[in-house]
Amino acid sequence: MTETAAAQRLLLVHAHPDDETIGTGATMARYAAAGAHVTLVTCTLGEEGEIHVPALAGLAADRADQLGGYRIAELAAACAALGVTDHRFLGGAGRYRDSGMMGLATNDHPRAFWQADLDEAAGALLEIIRAVRPQVVITYDANGFYGHPDHIQAHRVTMRAVELATADGVAPAKVYWTAMPKSVLAAGIDAFRGAANNPFGDVEQVDQLPFGTPDPQIAARIDGTDHYPAKTAAMRAHATQIADDSWLYSIAGNFGGEFMGVEYFVLGHGVRGPSSGPYGWEDDLFAGLTDPGTPP
Repeated sequence: MTETAAAQRLLLVHAHPDDETIGTGATMARYAAAGAHVTLVTCTLGEEGEIHVPALAGLAADRADQLGGYRIAELAAACAALGVTDHRFLGGAGRYRDSGMMGLATNDHPRAFWQADLDEAAGALLEIIRAVRPQVVITYDANGFYGHPDHIQAHRVTMRAVELATADGVAPAKVYWTAMPKSVLAAGIDAFRGAANNPFGDVEQVDQLPFGTPDPQIAARIDGTDHYPAKTAAMRAHATQIADDSWLYSIAGNFGGEFMGVEYFVLGHGVRGPSSGPYGWEDDLFAGLTDPGTPP
């Protein structure tokens, strides 16, 4: 790493509890273990999530509508597994509600994150940026990786907050967006072909998927395979959302380590640092950053 670990400050903006673990858990665990200050901002409580624990079915949004509160505890346990001690909800717990999938009536709920005033939400994130002074921020791309309205809104809010932080003199040096190289997806399609719990369904070619980034567009490959057990423990903490028989637990061998222990990003803001990897992929999100900036 190009800075002393204690000076490194990484901030992640995710839409719902469990997004942080599935998409960036290995990265979070790697930098937390190295002594970086890792801050997680979650935008909603995930009230509209499915429930994979039958005994808790009554918490669902169309019943008691208590799932969001339960998921606060799941998220706390996941963060503990990843070694992350600084976790915050955007605007405070419950300020913004899970919007559900695109096109559903839940998108129109008055507290739905999809309906959030952009500058108000970005202002709340700006306050966190001012307090933490991260050099690196992670969120989703403009399509929210796969089109979920809350992921799209997290991207919009984050990038607007970065604009405001630039005017305020506290902008991060880099902003990364989560990504998955098409080469890794292609390997996954081959690895799961014929499996009973194939997450790719009847997809035969990577270009049939609504997501996937051409390999040359990837900016960073973060190897967190040493922290795969921490990521797995964090997934277990999100028991209402990730079933015991999920394909996420069933992948094995070298592909499993690559798919779950290695995470990829495109660079949405800033300058790519030096690297000897393929296509110039960085192996450190702080690559090229020599000035730790003003600490909070």
